[in-house]
Amino acid sequence: MVKVERVQTGVRVERNVLKVLKALAEYLDLSLGDLVEGIALHAFEGKAPFSPETLAKIEQLKDVYGLTLTAADAHTLDEPR
Repeated sequence: MVKVERVQTGVRVERNVLKVLKALAEYLDLSLGDLVEGIALHAFEGKAPFSPETLAKIEQLKDVYGLTLTAADAHTLDEPR
């Protein structure tokens, strides 16, 4: 086991992205924080964080929660002020 120091943080995330992340964390029996850490650590090394089976589950969850955003939308999101 690697010892780490975790800190509480507040981040703003698009509503449907958060719904899918929470549902995926539940499906994988992880906390939301552990899921986000895992995604980030994989991304930092240029590695894919999910198996084909998990990607299929993500597609199902996106349908359930109405998530239509894609990676192409990542830097173009805007919200009303």
